[in-house]
Amino acid sequence: MSRKTVNAVILLGIIAVVSILVIQVVWIRKTTAIQETTIAIQEKEDSLNLIHFTEQVHISLRNVLEAISTHKADSSDMYGAVKQVSVNYYSVDINEELHPYYLETLLKREFYDQNIRENFQYGIYDCFTDSIVFGNLIRFTENSLYEPASDTALGITSPGMKWKKDGHYFTVYFPDVSPRSNQGDTGSTSPYIYLTVIVVLVLLFFGFAVSVILKQKRLSEVKTDFINNMTHELKTPISTIGLSAEMIMRSDVMKEPERIQKFAGLIFKENKRLQSQVERVLNVAKLDKEEVTLKKEQFDMHELLEEAKENFEFNQNEKGGTISLELNAENYQINVDPVHVSNVVFNLLDNAVKYCKEDPVVSVRTYNDRNYFVLEIEDNGIGIKREDQKMIFDKFYRVPTGNLHDVKGFGLGLYYVKLIVDAHHGSISLRSVPGKGTIFTVKIPL
Repeated sequence: MSRKTVNAVILLGIIAVVSILVIQVVWIRKTTAIQETTIAIQEKEDSLNLIHFTEQVHISLRNVLEAISTHKADSSDMYGAVKQVSVNYYSVDINEELHPYYLETLLKREFYDQNIRENFQYGIYDCFTDSIVFGNLIRFTENSLYEPASDTALGITSPGMKWKKDGHYFTVYFPDVSPRSNQGDTGSTSPYIYLTVIVVLVLLFFGFAVSVILKQKRLSEVKTDFINNMTHELKTPISTIGLSAEMIMRSDVMKEPERIQKFAGLIFKENKRLQSQVERVLNVAKLDKEEVTLKKEQFDMHELLEEAKENFEFNQNEKGGTISLELNAENYQINVDPVHVSNVVFNLLDNAVKYCKEDPVVSVRTYNDRNYFVLEIEDNGIGIKREDQKMIFDKFYRVPTGNLHDVKGFGLGLYYVKLIVDAHHGSISLRSVPGKGTIFTVKIPL
């Protein structure tokens, strides 16, 4: 998958997510506007209904007051007798004795005449006890109009109830009437919360999809790089073997045994090189399938490092380069697979030489850290950028060098090292500064 294709997929995904977000926001705004308009209309209707209800109650209570007055009085004398304490609570001043049953009868009649169909409860103030005695809670029903809510309720009013106390006022309370009968959707969950949840889920899915695409793209690039490197690695020995075989088959060469031996040696050497490369790939494939079993035994790590130093100095004799050993570990006999651990050390030293533009200067240090044998290999190579360090141990991964193939390899060396160290329950890490060098640290439990 090309970079343009990936960028196009990401761009289309972003456009799709933004389009969904815009549509949702517009839809929510329109829905919210409609709801707000509906609530405003409903509140207006409730307000008008409440005003109408208040007027009806005032008329009813004025009529009740006129009915219970024992002397004829001018209407101005009753001005202010009916008071609205709250939206659903009213008080009426009186000067006469008032029987609860009579008051209840008058209230029922007047509320019915004024088309008031709300449940109500009344009370009469007792000036001697300075308290209000409540009567029944009267419920409105279609069949029997107004009737007591319960025959066993406290404060029941009956025709035979004695009431000889002077009263100053009576009250009427409507329990089902509230300032706003419709509270709207103020208590409901905001639609923007649902939108936020949806957007978060979409973004998480989109981010996951993009990460998978980028990972697949990187894997494709790594595999392409591996094929290119393998082609370059195999092309050279194959060409050498072919030329050597062609030279041997020439008639003039057949008379020169020394030249035949020389070309036969080249064929043997390049064949061993091909065999080694194929074996390296097969070993990694077996490790991936966990088909390789470690044959552990007590192994002298310092002896291995001394041997590696001799090998390094022999190979770098003509090219230049130095290696120093600081073997400070007191406990260097560890239980490992000698073959694989030796490959780990030689792989790290080989990288220290390959990725160095100057004469390689390698420092090898050992020490003990608690129950671990620690091996550090430091070089003066080109270093590794921070963005490449987290992928340096991936299979087939090599630091991108464009079209240059000046450093040979399949990108399997550090992957193999990581597998072997993990198989020994150890760990490997690195510290690197581009242009100055890299330090690899291997920890293996004692």
